[in-house]
Amino acid sequence: MKLGAILAGVVLVAAVAFGVYMVDIEQTEDGALPTVSIDGGSLPEYDTEVGDVDVGERDVTVTVPTVDVETPEEDAVASN
Repeated sequence: MKLGAILAGVVLVAAVAFGVYMVDIEQTEDGALPTVSIDGGSLPEYDTEVGDVDVGERDVTVTVPTVDVETPEEDAVASN
């Protein structure tokens, strides 16, 4: 298993070295951004019709259940 990993590493290093030394890239002309001019414009217009929403308040009585909590006696807790 280790021999295969070492061999793969050597092949990878050889491929990278071959690519670096066998390819020669030189810039032959400078690049430039294009010239852009912007003339006035306008936003689109929309005619919309929306519904009316009435917000108000009212009094409501809500029945809430009562909760009885029974705590265990201190002696029963100490014996556990």
